[in-house]
Amino acid sequence: MAHNQHNKSRNSGGFALIILGALLLFLAPNINPTNPELGILALVGGIIIGGFGFYLKFIRSKKNKI
Repeated sequence: MAHNQHNKSRNSGGFALIILGALLLFLAPNINPTNPELGILALVGGIIIGGFGFYLKFIRSKKNKI
């Protein structure tokens, strides 16, 4: 049990959130061209979801190593 750190799962779903945020950013203008508010909402949501995924994937793991 000396190397229990290697056996822990470190998948936090951050990469999936980054992909979902990128898809929302890419598809935001095409969601509903007749209702631009939904496109803007999807754009902002993509930025928020992608940013949270980036935090989970890269920033939080660096804080734990220090």
